[in-house]
Amino acid sequence: MSWFLLLVAGLLEVAWAAGLKSSEGFTRLWPAVFTVVMALGSFALLAAAMRQLPLGTAYAVWTGIGAVGAFVFGIVMMGEAVSVARVASAALIVLGLIGLKLSSAA
Repeated sequence: MSWFLLLVAGLLEVAWAAGLKSSEGFTRLWPAVFTVVMALGSFALLAAAMRQLPLGTAYAVWTGIGAVGAFVFGIVMMGEAVSVARVASAALIVLGLIGLKLSSAA
């Protein structure tokens, strides 16, 4: 269950990152509210997952899901540039996340 909570926490991190971009520096009310709510949910689920998972593993996986998720969201939804180097770099993050999961005792 802790891995599932961590996955959802990471997805909420993607949501608040996208909301942060849409809030234009917290100058737009509803995107700013969305950002804060998603961030609080993400932090709460991360905290719950950390009850069972090691700190380093949980935090690295949480930020990795957020980083790769935001990267994919930026490309798909915001038309950001795609290059071999960017995709390869994101793939390395994913490989690291898989390694953390496979080497975790929890």
